[in-house]
Amino acid sequence: MARRYDCNDATDRATGLREAASAVRRGELVVLPTDTVYGIGADAFTSEAVADLLDAKGRGRNMPTPVLIGSPNTLHGLVTDFSEEAWELVDAFWPGALTLVAKHQPSLQWDLGDTRGTVAIRMPLHPVAIELLIEVGPMAVSSANLTGHPSPEDCDAAQGMLGDSVSVYLDGGPTPGIVPSSIVDVTGATPVLLRAGALSAEELRKVVPDLEVAN
Repeated sequence: MARRYDCNDATDRATGLREAASAVRRGELVVLPTDTVYGIGADAFTSEAVADLLDAKGRGRNMPTPVLIGSPNTLHGLVTDFSEEAWELVDAFWPGALTLVAKHQPSLQWDLGDTRGTVAIRMPLHPVAIELLIEVGPMAVSSANLTGHPSPEDCDAAQGMLGDSVSVYLDGGPTPGIVPSSIVDVTGATPVLLRAGALSAEELRKVVPDLEVAN
């Protein structure tokens, strides 16, 4: 039976975060609020949990799961060949709605799907999410919806779709909006905007003027 906690109540929030952290460490799934939409998350380094996440969404390995982190410092252990421009984007827009596609460390023991040696990584601007991520470390997190259905902006919508496939629901109230994060590929010599979302190409070019836009 899934458990749900009201993160607008201080006592319930503390209990919920503790229970969510325990669930993640056991390889179970949790739903958490972010600064875009609600996400379904699992320990990024537990392959079975990530597979369960994809199954819960009805999603294939051809759509790998992004990773959320609680601090930019965590990047040092996860990515390689991270350019100066990539760090400038981190400094300017994290925490926030910017996802960076980077080369991950070859030594990492994780299986996020068919990533071809890359990882899509972000630090969300949401206190509940950041607190959980700091406690448990990097999490594989995707929008908390069934594939083909709208991304949920509140916990009710997420729970209505995912039900008891999730152990713990952290209810932080409605999310600020459904606009997704912008995605920038920093695996090459020049950053490339793959998806314009909350951040436009014009905003990003104020930090990295040579940013290209994918066709």
